[in-house]
Amino acid sequence: MDLPVDTTYNVGMSATSLSAVGTACNCLALRRAARAAARRYDDALRSLDLNNGQFSMLVVIGAMRRAGTQAIADHLGMDRTTVTAALKPLQRRGLVEGVPGGDRRSRAVQLTDAGTTLLGQALPRWEAAQEEVAALLGGAAVAQGFRRQLQAFDGR
Repeated sequence: MDLPVDTTYNVGMSATSLSAVGTACNCLALRRAARAAARRYDDALRSLDLNNGQFSMLVVIGAMRRAGTQAIADHLGMDRTTVTAALKPLQRRGLVEGVPGGDRRSRAVQLTDAGTTLLGQALPRWEAAQEEVAALLGGAAVAQGFRRQLQAFDGR
């Protein structure tokens, strides 16, 4: 990728060296690929008025049956504040509901019947997007190996 670089503001750095960084940067390549993959999943889920982040949150909550904010955050690699904010639209839509947590002070969330139904409708769309992305990566086995490599970043 050749980047247009205005060296007026980059004294001591050549346009060539900055362009090479942009081309070789693993972080940039991962971010671009992540955004492109997210768009594919978002497109697949759009007819259900869900995005990939909401879908992932519903999946985690559904799998855990009853999940506290910190448990959701840990599983999704997010902070609790972000999870709390992301839960609000799902609660407004009646897809998740607050329930008592493990002790008197804590709260958790669980899927409502509407959330369970929507998740059931979303799964085939997710599967289609999953197959599309796997094909772009070189097939299901290559995609599985790629996920294992990515998990090394967060120690999972």
